[in-house]
Amino acid sequence: MPKNLKIKSARAALDMTQKDLAEKVGVTRQTISAIEKGDYNPTINLCIQICKVLGKTLDELFWDNE
Repeated sequence: MPKNLKIKSARAALDMTQKDLAEKVGVTRQTISAIEKGDYNPTINLCIQICKVLGKTLDELFWDNE
């Protein structure tokens, strides 16, 4: 699984830490870290929560254009 740099950059654009995002979506900071590193494949519900918090669509954050 590739790294998810899209989440990292969207989070950084909002000046949010991994901990901030984790608290808003109800997971641990380690979970956000694992998603960004590509070590964890989040559920669709978690993907949707992350998108809502970051103000992005599923396509913008999770769809691989390659």
